[in-house]
Amino acid sequence: MANQAVKRAAVATSAASLFARNFFKHPSMLGSVIPSSRFLVKNLLNRIDWDRARVVVEFGPGVGTITREVLKRMRPDAVLLAIELNDDFVEYLGATIHDPRLRVLHGSAEHVRRLLAEQGLVSADYIISSIPYSLLPGSLRQQIVDESRQALKSHGSLLVFQFNRALLPCLKSSFGSVQLNFHFLNILPVLIFHCTP
Repeated sequence: MANQAVKRAAVATSAASLFARNFFKHPSMLGSVIPSSRFLVKNLLNRIDWDRARVVVEFGPGVGTITREVLKRMRPDAVLLAIELNDDFVEYLGATIHDPRLRVLHGSAEHVRRLLAEQGLVSADYIISSIPYSLLPGSLRQQIVDESRQALKSHGSLLVFQFNRALLPCLKSSFGSVQLNFHFLNILPVLIFHCTP
């Protein structure tokens, strides 16, 4: 037991330092200097019907803070597609998470439908996104949102958390329902958007 606790602590320390280093190298990729709090992750994932979630996509998994919690909750026969642009994070996730349900792909969220197809998957039940959209060009922001909408099943949901409302007009133009909730138990308070077709 003691060895497992030491190992978990070492992984958490290396994850935090890797995240911080990459924030200073690529601030527009991350939007925050530290990973999401466990309270935020729990709040976000409580919005998922885990019995129905067969295909889950995560945009910008980073060091896997949300990824690990998704895997704890997912069905044994479900698939988690983690799409990450940062090479360091792709390598880290591959080296530290060993779960056959996880597929880590180096790529961009704007190509989610192509990436799903390449994995033999037609569409997603849920897409979870922590991309800092406000730091992206407006056209790319809209393209990712539109692509996400088309990648979802008819009963699917896009779950996004952001530090401001910049993404709201894009979400409202693509989704029939956009629910907005505040979450304060994070280093920086965040907005959670729950979007359905």
